Amino acid sequence: MTEANFVDYVKLNLKSGNGGKGSVHLHREKFITKGGPDGGDGGRGGHVIVRANPNLWTLYPFKFTRHFLAGHGGDGSKSRSTGAQGKDVYIDVPLGTVVKKLATEEVLFEMVEPDQEVVVLEGGKGGLGNWNFKSSTNQTPRYAQPGIKGEELQVILELKVLADVGLVGFPNAGKSTLLAALTAAKPKIADYEFTTLKPNLGIVPYHDFRSFVMADIPGIIEGAAEGKGLGHYFLRHIERNSVLLFMIPSDTADVKKAFDVLMNELRTYNPELMDKDYVVALSKCDLLDEELRAEYAVEMEKNFGEISHCMISAVDQSGLKALKDLIWKKLNAPHV
Repeated sequence: MTEANFVDYVKLNLKSGNGGKGSVHLHREKFITKGGPDGGDGGRGGHVIVRANPNLWTLYPFKFTRHFLAGHGGDGSKSRSTGAQGKDVYIDVPLGTVVKKLATEEVLFEMVEPDQEVVVLEGGKGGLGNWNFKSSTNQTPRYAQPGIKGEELQVILELKVLADVGLVGFPNAGKSTLLAALTAAKPKIADYEFTTLKPNLGIVPYHDFRSFVMADIPGIIEGAAEGKGLGHYFLRHIERNSVLLFMIPSDTADVKKAFDVLMNELRTYNPELMDKDYVVALSKCDLLDEELRAEYAVEMEKNFGEISHCMISAVDQSGLKALKDLIWKKLNAPHV
C-alpha cells in the first residue's frame, strides 16, 4: 500500500431513512359496501450501520465518499399492507476504527471485533395506517400517521493501527529501514526527517511458520504530546500496539536521555501507555567499530539493565534474530 493510500482520519455525513406514511383506505369489495378501514402501516426507514471488515487496512474509500443516506420506508397501502422497509446502509471500516461525534468529539464506539456491527442511526418508524384507529365510536377513521423523519449525524472516523509491535523513535532513527529488513513491506526510506508520514505495516516471519505484525509509526519529536510535528496524529497509532520497540540510533549524543524524552512524550499523551511491554534497540550499529560496540554494550546494560534491550543494524542484519526473539518472548509472555 502506498503512503498516499493510507488514510486514517475522515469526516462523514450520515442520514437514516424516513419512515413511510400510514395509509388511509376503506375496504371496498363487491357485495361489501362498508368494509371498514384497512389502510396499512408505513415501512421503517433504513438504518445506518458501521461494520468492521478485517480485510480493510485504511479509510481510503472515504476519501471520495463522505455522504451516506439510507433508504426511505415505503408508504402503507390497502388490505393492511405494510410499506417496504427502507434499505439499510452499511459502512465498512477497518479494525481499530474509533467513531466520534464531530460536534463534541465524544467517542461513540470502537470497532475491535471482526464483523462487529453497530447501528449508528436508526431509521424513522413508519406511520400507523387508519385500521389501527378504528373503535366502537369511530368505525371509519379517515386519518393515519405520517412516518417519523430519519436522523442526521456528522461523525469522525479515526483509525488506530492494530499491530503486535509498534516502532517508536525520533525521525530518521532507522525504523523504516528495520521494517524493510524484517518484512516484505517497502516503506519510503531517505536520509531526512519525517520521511515517513503515514504508518506502514509489515508481517515479520518467525520460527515454525509463526509471525507477528509490525507497524512503523512516523517519528516523534519532543513536544509531540502537545501536537508538535503532527504528534497527535502519530501517537494515537501507538495505543493499539501490544509491544513498543524504542529505536535509538547509535549516533545519538545521550542514549538514555533520548529514551527518557520518548517515554515522557508517551506518558504525557496517555499514561496508560506506560503499562505496555517494551524493548529498547540501539540502531545503526553498523556505524560502530568493535571497540565502540563493546563500549555501547556496557552502556546499554548500565542504562537498561532491567529492560529488554539489544543492539542491531538493519543494514548488515546484525542483531535482528536476537531482536525477534526478544519481541516474540514479550508477545507471548503470560500476563497476570
